[in-house]
Amino acid sequence: MNVAELQALFDAEQIDPDSYSLDGGTPTEAYVLEQMPSGWAVYYAERGLRTAEMAFESESEACDQLRTLVLSDPTTRRFR
Repeated sequence: MNVAELQALFDAEQIDPDSYSLDGGTPTEAYVLEQMPSGWAVYYAERGLRTAEMAFESESEACDQLRTLVLSDPTTRRFR
């Protein structure tokens, strides 16, 4: 899985776009995927801090981890 495929999945699953970032940074209370010089990072951004940060060598591994985190958290869904 790559970033474009992950975005399409989140759109199909009606994930709230404010609950994640595929562009890095420290948004308010969101899961984040960030490309780093040495690979990829997945973390939760909260109050300007990066918590539960995990490093991955490949885009696919990082996307799989973010997918798992976001889809398993019921607060990331848009209200229908």
